[in-house]
Amino acid sequence: KPFWLKQRLRHCPLRADTQRIAPTSSPAAMYTRFVEPGRLALITYGPCEGKMCTIIDIVSQKRVVVDGPMDVTGVPRHMMPVRRLSLTDFRVKIGRGSREKTLKKALEKDETLKKWSETAWAKKLAAKKARANMTDFERFKVMVAKKKRATEVKKALKKK
Repeated sequence: KPFWLKQRLRHCPLRADTQRIAPTSSPAAMYTRFVEPGRLALITYGPCEGKMCTIIDIVSQKRVVVDGPMDVTGVPRHMMPVRRLSLTDFRVKIGRGSREKTLKKALEKDETLKKWSETAWAKKLAAKKARANMTDFERFKVMVAKKKRATEVKKALKKK
């Protein structure tokens, strides 16, 4: 390379030799959770916050129709923005705009909600909810149990 080109590259913030990006097999390989009918999602804001729902139909780029079903998760069929949803890895095989009866059958067939409840994410949410619903006495019992466990651990470590 000529001297003047080396100088220019040295001072350039985007150097050609350092900004190499590894080729990927496909651009869609990065994402696995798509907004699509049948995708199980967690509602993160609004009156149904913390409940699970299933995407039924896509209205626009930013809005979708979701359904619980009502007697399973407590979420009625309604339209809501995508930004208020957290998409999960689970997907039910249903068509676009499916009825509530079809959705219930699909959820029961795949046991999707059971699989969801076994994930670390769902367990963490359940633990958070349990801590929020504790009474003062229950919090006290947890504190005493933690202290007792800490003393037992110290004794065990001291013996070694």
